[in-house]
Amino acid sequence: MTAKTVLIIAGVLGALSVAIGAFGAHGLAATLTANGRTETFETAVKYQFYHTLAIFLLGILMINMPHTMFTYAAYSFVVGIIIFSGSLYTLSLTNITWLGAITPIGGLAFILGWVFLIMGVSKSL
Repeated sequence: MTAKTVLIIAGVLGALSVAIGAFGAHGLAATLTANGRTETFETAVKYQFYHTLAIFLLGILMINMPHTMFTYAAYSFVVGIIIFSGSLYTLSLTNITWLGAITPIGGLAFILGWVFLIMGVSKSL
């Protein structure tokens, strides 16, 4: 994956983070309140945004320090967003509680992404 691709993915995920957060605060407020899942939804948005920023920073790093580990980190963060935030979004809207069992897999993907970032920096400097 190129730095340009990583930066474009970060832009798309950043826009989605803002749109999903705003839609949750306004369009989904009644559903989230009825399901008692407002905080869960907010956690999903926060983690999506945090890791979108990490993907953006990876793209910048890749411009001057291209390393395969940064690509692995970007993939891991994207998978983490899909599984972690995606499962929490779905849980928040449907109240299907078994989806909470999937969420930690996304958390592991986030952790793996940070480990890949560390490895990439260690090998590049």
